[in-house]
Amino acid sequence: MPPDQVYPPAEDSFLLLRAALREVRERDRVLEVGTGSGYIAAGLADRAAAVVATDINPHAVRCARARGVEAVRTDLFSGLCGPFDLILFNPPYLPTMPEERIEDWLEYALDGGPTGRAVIERFIADLGRVLSPFGRVLLLVSSLTGPDEVRELFARRGFVSFIVDTEPLEGETLSVIRAMRDLCRMGA
Repeated sequence: MPPDQVYPPAEDSFLLLRAALREVRERDRVLEVGTGSGYIAAGLADRAAAVVATDINPHAVRCARARGVEAVRTDLFSGLCGPFDLILFNPPYLPTMPEERIEDWLEYALDGGPTGRAVIERFIADLGRVLSPFGRVLLLVSSLTGPDEVRELFARRGFVSFIVDTEPLEGETLSVIRAMRDLCRMGA
């Protein structure tokens, strides 16, 4: 498998795993979307009832499976039914103009479209279908992506969200957003 075609664990991966380890419960059914190398899913395997991962990149799926992760090749969570109690996603969040795109599998892990939110918007739009009623979401974003704009996307879909962890890097700050259904808006 070409290692240069799979996103390797980096600062964003470490930050999301740190937040996930604080959030996960032993009865949780966990879904990691866009697993890449499988680093995060493998790190949660003995902490939850079940951990499943997805990636659109066939090389990433093979890499995650080599780590012992139950991985499915699909776009986001297409074809999965759920419900999942905890959904994790380190999405492609780098703002990328069409002329900057590179045609390779690793590009799927990086290219967030012109705003950095193209994949995030699709993820949030369909999230309710696979998230359990009291489920939680941990989404990693960059200051380049606009965390406030991402939180507004969650709010428009009936979720409350807040930032649970951050990591300053050179030129950007990474944040983990925790989101869950707004039960007050649902009448609960």
